[in-house]
Formats: sequence, C-alpha cells, structure tokens
Amino acid sequence: MIKSLAAASITAALAFSSLPAQADWQDTLQEAKGQTVYFNAWGGADNINDYIQWAADRIKNEYDVTLKHIKLADTSDAVNRVLAEKTAGKHKKGSIDLIWLNGENFRAMKDNQLLFGPFSQSLPNYIKYVDESARQSITQDFGTNVDGMESPWGMAQVIFMHDTETLKNPPKSMPELLAYAKANPGRVTYSEPPQHLGVTFLKQALYELTSNRDALSQPVSNVDFYAVTAPLWSYLDELNKVAWRSGQNFPSSSEEMMRLLDDQEIDIALSFDISAASVQIDQGNLPDTVRSYIFDQGTIGNTHFLAIPYNSSASAGAQVVANFLLSPEAQIRKQMPTIWGDLSVLSYKKLSKADQAKFDALPRGIATLSIAELGETLPEPHSSWVEALETEWRKRYAK
Repeated sequence: MIKSLAAASITAALAFSSLPAQADWQDTLQEAKGQTVYFNAWGGADNINDYIQWAADRIKNEYDVTLKHIKLADTSDAVNRVLAEKTAGKHKKGSIDLIWLNGENFRAMKDNQLLFGPFSQSLPNYIKYVDESARQSITQDFGTNVDGMESPWGMAQVIFMHDTETLKNPPKSMPELLAYAKANPGRVTYSEPPQHLGVTFLKQALYELTSNRDALSQPVSNVDFYAVTAPLWSYLDELNKVAWRSGQNFPSSSEEMMRLLDDQEIDIALSFDISAASVQIDQGNLPDTVRSYIFDQGTIGNTHFLAIPYNSSASAGAQVVANFLLSPEAQIRKQMPTIWGDLSVLSYKKLSKADQAKFDALPRGIATLSIAELGETLPEPHSSWVEALETEWRKRYAK
C-alpha cells in the first residue's frame, strides 16, 4: 500500500511538473501564429533547398508560421550581420530569426552574446526524442558547450566517392591518397579553404599525420600550432604539386568536385553528406557506377544545429520551426537518400514502434553507406582550429 501511494505521488508530481512546460509551449505556439521567420541557411544544394521549402509548406499549413529561406554562400555572413546589428544598437527586430550553423560560427555567436536562449531543451520534440548521452556532439559543438543555445538538426560524416569503372581500389588513408596522386598526376584535389569541406580535408589529414592528436581537442592557443601541424604542411607541399591543375586552382565545393568526377577530370570526390552520391546518381548527375567509401581509420563527423539570434523578430516562430524540424516526420523525410540523406539526431529507442518502422524502411540508395559501413567517427577538433588552419593554408597556397 505504501509503495502504491508512493508511486501514485511520483506520477502526480511528474504530471504536475510537466504542466508549466506544456502551458509555456502553448503560449509559444499562440505567439508564433502569423510570424515570418527569416531562416538564414546555406543555399548551395538544390535538394536541401527543396527540403527546406517542403518544411516551410508544412509549417505554414500546421502552425500559420511563414518560413523564408535566405540562401547563404557562407554562414559567417549571417553571423557578421547579427554582430553588426548589435554594434549598431539594434537589439530588437533583427533581420535574422534562425541560422543553420555549427563549429566556429556557433562559438563566435556564443562568445559575443548573440544568441537567444537557452531554448532547445524546452522544445517538446527535443524532450521526447533526443538523447544527449548518445553522442557527445549533441551537447558539445566542436568543443564548445551547447548549453541549450542551439537545437540539433542533423549529423554528417565525411565520405569519399569514386567511380568503380575507372578506379577499382581507391586509396583509404592520407598516405595512400598521396601515393595515388603521385602515380596519377592531376586526378586528386580537395575544395578550397575556407569552404567547410576544404577545411575538413585539412583536419582529416592532420588527424592521420600528426603525432599529437590530443592537442586537437584543445583551443589552438594552448598548443604549439606549428609543431602539431608541421606534418600537414609537408604533406600538402607534396600533394598540391601533383593535384588537379597542379594545385593552382581548387574546386569551390563538394558539388563542383562531383561535377569533376562525372566529367572524369578527377577520380575521387568528397562530401559531408553520406547520401550525396546516391542523390546525384538519382538526379542523373553521376553515373550509377559511383560508390561511397571511408578511410580505414574513420572520418570526421559532427552535428549541425539551428540557432536563434538574440534580437530575432520572431523567436517564438523560430522555436516552432526548430521543433517541427525535430519531429519524426521531418527527420524521416530528411534522411531519405533521394531527398537529403542526412543522418537523424533522434534517438531510435525513443521513437514509437511506427516511427521506428518508417526509419527501418528507408531505402539506403545505391551508393549510400550503412551505419555499420561508416565505421569510426573521428571527433571534430576544437572550433578554434578552423580559422588557424584556413589562415595558414591561405598564406601558403592561395593564389
């Protein structure tokens, strides 16, 4: 009897404690009605732009919130705009309501107090479906504590692509890649830093080549940058000489690398999207003989997020958008390889049986690796390494 009373008391307490949160969310939904959310997000891939438009249509119909996609070439442009507004004293009615970001852009916004929140841990779908203990990158964004100031949206991991008709056994490490490039001049390249995939290529090489991996998890100011990175520059000195266009020019993006692969100008392309090859094959932009693979020691992976600027004109609407994008419906569609193929941030164990079945039924796509095939995910270095690496690269190699 005592146990029953105790259990009943606990149940009642839990139910009571959830009431304020539910009431607060209803207030947020009511405030969001009629708002327009200006969503600043990279606009360089048609399939991602189409997905955002699908979400905008669903959000308008269900919540009466208008989502406007402001397409960016570089996320730092949006961060700089919020900073400029703060400097000018525009603390209300800012021009940006939601930003797709991670890494150094998040750290810059957090350090400069440009963020609204904390908000993510109060979103109903975050509470219901996200498991913070499942992956460190949910709570630490490139070494910076998230602290509820951004909402996870998806996960990514570096993959390599090759055409099996022309390259049967691709190189599966940085040393093997250099050896292949020397034996096949002009057939290997990487996107130009500061483009994010280009910087990630530098980080991937550094992980494999440095003798001091532990230094990468620390702020770059705390370590001897030149001693840690010396093997990287020696490697690139050799690679660039035999790279595509003799290292005098570099592709601007993963999309350009895939075009070069399709045109048979290069033999290996990179992407941070595990379904990129399948999507491009489905759209007729790559031959169906292209396949994805990763290096033997694993490749770098991370989580990307949504953040709300501190001076957003529609913070309630932005929370509604972030919450919808964490719904099983939105995450299932996002993981479809012919739509985006982005890995879900939801905990499979927290999903209903019906939603688990929908995830289980997702086609992988002809060139999409399974979770098991992705192997080890290497953690991102501390976000301060990004600027240091791209600055040094440009000093040495930019034309």
